[in-house]
Amino acid sequence: MKVIGVVGLPASGKGEFSKIAAEAGIPVIVMGDMIRAAVKKAGLEPTDTNFGATANRLRAENGMDAIAALCVPEINGQTAPLVLVDGIRGDAEVRLFRKHYSMFTLISIDSSFEKRLDRIRARGRSDDFVLPESLRERDEREMKWGLGNALAEADIRIKNEGSLEEFSSAVISVISSLGCDP
Repeated sequence: MKVIGVVGLPASGKGEFSKIAAEAGIPVIVMGDMIRAAVKKAGLEPTDTNFGATANRLRAENGMDAIAALCVPEINGQTAPLVLVDGIRGDAEVRLFRKHYSMFTLISIDSSFEKRLDRIRARGRSDDFVLPESLRERDEREMKWGLGNALAEADIRIKNEGSLEEFSSAVISVISSLGCDP
């Protein structure tokens, strides 16, 4: 089984990449869903603060690859020849996926701070915010998890600064290059 991991700063386009892959019939495992499930199980409100605190707690209790480890059974339960993991946040997670899947490809989505802030303001999720300081704080929190190292380990990089159509075209090209016809 081939596994694609997608990494990027908040609102860089990981979710759009996953949506395009899902439309191509590729199963998508969202790492953030593991955290959302833990927040719900704990009876907490679905806010950025609670998601961040829960992710920090899981990593403190079970190691920096804790969320990736929760994804492995989900990935293994898939029968498709290619599975996508959305939302890698650190190099420990990358190491875990590379250890479990010999055919693992890490793709980084790169986007400017301004574009990412605009996207967050427009998408309307419960954990979103409108202030630049909040995005800087979230970037810093995720960098502490090893996000910068994970970004540096990417096998493929996609720049996401243009239109959705341009990004979609780039994603489809990458998926095709990995042996899956969207």
